[in-house]
Amino acid sequence: MAQSEELWTASVAREGFAFARAEDVRARLSGALGGWDRFAAGWEGMPRDAYMADGGRDRRRRHAVLTVASDGSAALQPRQPHYQSRAYNALNGGVERWYEPMAPEIAAGAPLAAITALGASLFGRLRPAASWRVELHQFRIEATAGSPGRPTPEGVHRDGVDYVLVLLVRRENVAQGTTTVHDPSGRGLGAFTLAAPLDAAFVDDARVLHGVTPVTALDPARPAFRDVLVATYRALAPEAKS
Repeated sequence: MAQSEELWTASVAREGFAFARAEDVRARLSGALGGWDRFAAGWEGMPRDAYMADGGRDRRRRHAVLTVASDGSAALQPRQPHYQSRAYNALNGGVERWYEPMAPEIAAGAPLAAITALGASLFGRLRPAASWRVELHQFRIEATAGSPGRPTPEGVHRDGVDYVLVLLVRRENVAQGTTTVHDPSGRGLGAFTLAAPLDAAFVDDARVLHGVTPVTALDPARPAFRDVLVATYRALAPEAKS
């Protein structure tokens, strides 16, 4: 049975998270995915994350910020840093992280607009009339022979926002990478693997914690990586909508 946005919203409201299958996300996004191959190619050649306090070299990343008004209109914002306090990210928090921006053709493309609009629509059902500050993160996590890639090196965590959308763009030659969701005491609430392009997760970051197990290379002689788009949504105060 196909799932709908209403069912995902109900799951987030009830459980604090929802897993959405690729075929249902594809149906929801409809004709906006005509440029998907070009969009997915935007994960190639990204710079390595230079802010890994543990010296990790398994993460490549780009970043952008946009605002989404309550009427659904979106505006890309000037380049700005990503910041988390150490309370939310004990590994890399406490510093401004200036990542290279998303390529213009990715930031302005129809797939990204449709994906971020889906998040704003779904989370808007939970917080009617909200406007959002949305941080967009392109992640490539690489695994090599004897060295797994770590999607969440900070461990099970919250991001310090209101809601989170995670969407798989591509998996190549990797195993594992299971998403786990936990209540504030650490009790497991659910687990699933984003396995097919457009598999997605929606998370109420104020209520639950999440993490992803490391990915390992199936064939160490070939490139092995996991590409995801992470969009975090923070509701703007009315006076901050402009």
